[in-house]
Amino acid sequence: MRRSPVLARLGVVSLIAALAAGCSSSPTTSQASSDASASAAGTTIKIGIDLPVSGADASIGIPTRNGAVQAIEDANAKGVPGGFKFVAYDLDDAVQGAHDPAQGAQNVKTFVSDPAVLAMLGPFNSNVAKAEIPITNDAGLAQISPANTATGLTKGDDAKKLRASHPDTIAFFRVNATDDRQGAAAAEFARKRGFKRAFKRAFIIDDNETYGTDLSGVFETEFRARGGTVLGHEHLSRGQNDYKALLTKARALSPDIIFYGGTTSTGGGLLRKQMGDAGLAKTAFIGGDGISDQEFITAAGDMANGGYFTVAAADTTKLGTARAFLAAYKKRWHADAGPYSANAYTVAQIAIAAIEKAIVADGNKMPTRAEVLKNVAATKNFPSPIGSVTFDANGDTTRPILSLYEIEHGKPVFVDQYVAHT
Repeated sequence: MRRSPVLARLGVVSLIAALAAGCSSSPTTSQASSDASASAAGTTIKIGIDLPVSGADASIGIPTRNGAVQAIEDANAKGVPGGFKFVAYDLDDAVQGAHDPAQGAQNVKTFVSDPAVLAMLGPFNSNVAKAEIPITNDAGLAQISPANTATGLTKGDDAKKLRASHPDTIAFFRVNATDDRQGAAAAEFARKRGFKRAFKRAFIIDDNETYGTDLSGVFETEFRARGGTVLGHEHLSRGQNDYKALLTKARALSPDIIFYGGTTSTGGGLLRKQMGDAGLAKTAFIGGDGISDQEFITAAGDMANGGYFTVAAADTTKLGTARAFLAAYKKRWHADAGPYSANAYTVAQIAIAAIEKAIVADGNKMPTRAEVLKNVAATKNFPSPIGSVTFDANGDTTRPILSLYEIEHGKPVFVDQYVAHT
């Protein structure tokens, strides 16, 4: 049973909006650089990074990747025990402009086949994680995500099925909140707080993917539990680009809010844009962190304004612990950080700390994946830009935080924050 969350009103400030601006920079450490360093193979430790960094997902994927790369660069600048050097081995899981589970799985197999890879970071999308977790579990490779939110990746029977090779081994970890909390937060925001008024009648649409169906299902249950009426729940088809019939159906039911569970690349921005042509221009719209990217604002155009979205992480502009990171990120990448950049920096820090601890314990020798995984699982009160991080028995953070934003004049503006207690 989930305990009631504690909500804290923090006022309105601007969210870092220049997500796509970070897309022009490329990591200084990459697979290319690792190939060029073959002569130093014995002292090179690779950290795999799997994120969508092309197509519609790039505006959120690249700033996330940059955060991870920055942590690796910082560790090298500080000096690694035993004379080792970390290399960011980053691969793209997007195919034809959108995240792809099969590509993500192939990327992880590439990491697993390279003995120099001692941990991996990512992915961003939950359906990609669902395809990857069985592989990292089987290989005993520590996998830490900055952004996967689907509840079943770590909890319940679904999570156990993903760990079929080693049911009692947790190899997947994450520092963000899960969809059972994100969906509940969105429903509470919609019914009681955050908005200019409470909403009563919701029409729900999802993209029929792991993340979208999970998030929208929780929102539906929680919205009803809080006294709201759900008028309908429909699914999009992958590749669909005309939502006129669906939105006409929704309009006939007179919703005062439409909830979207999914990502920009699976239709979120276009759906919001077409609401204007379907007579729903004045109907409120809210989604999860899948539409927290700059691409959503671009795709939705003027209709993006007035839309809301949640992010399964704290607003880093509110965190004193993130101040130095945000300044360093802007200096390094010449752009503001994205909503998951600090999370990515944190998961990289956790992986690095686990590896360095194992190096020292082994007398400054190359550690094993098993040793690194053991150290990651033992993460407790780890200081980071997003605050203190501790993993529970499932691999989840013990302090999940969510934030709500409204898009105004083409920019996300912070509205409220939701702190869930486990």
